[in-house]
Formats: sequence, C-alpha cells, structure tokens
Amino acid sequence: MSQPQLLVHDAKDTVGVVVVEDLKAGTDMLCVVTHDNSDFRLKAEQDIPIGHKVALRDIKSGDTIWKYGQDIGKAVADIRKGFHVHTQNVKTKRW
Repeated sequence: MSQPQLLVHDAKDTVGVVVVEDLKAGTDMLCVVTHDNSDFRLKAEQDIPIGHKVALRDIKSGDTIWKYGQDIGKAVADIRKGFHVHTQNVKTKRW
C-alpha cells in the first residue's frame, strides 16, 4: 500500500486529518482508518494544509463534527465532502 494522505481514527468520524505537505485540490487521497486499518479513497476539493481536517461526507450547518470518535464541535456552515474543515466552518460547543 502507498502512503496515506489522510488519516481517520474511528469509523464514526466525519472528518479526517491531512498527513502530507502541500495537499492540492483534485488529489485522489488514500485514506486509512487507524481503528481497523481499512482504507478508502476521497477527492480533495480544495488545497488543504498538513494537520488540517477534511470532511468525509457532506455536513450540514448545526451537525456535530466527529474526530477521534469524539464530538469536537459543530458545523456553523454547510461543508461539502472533500472540503477543508477549520475555524471558518466549525466552532466548539464549550462556549
């Protein structure tokens, strides 16, 4: 297997983490789910920096964002599959 560009930690996660530098829009990413070592493909729809999140499916505004099998916040805008997930479209539920 080649090196993954995206890691997903749990089957219920709605985002994965980019693990390569300079991920460009249009990249057909190899995505690995670390919980069971399964893999799948996902097209990056935007340039996304290393360490940042990508939507694994369409997410509606108000939906919970899941990473590491944990609730990490809520979407404050619709996010399409393959798009960058960051502070412009996700906020914590803590405050």
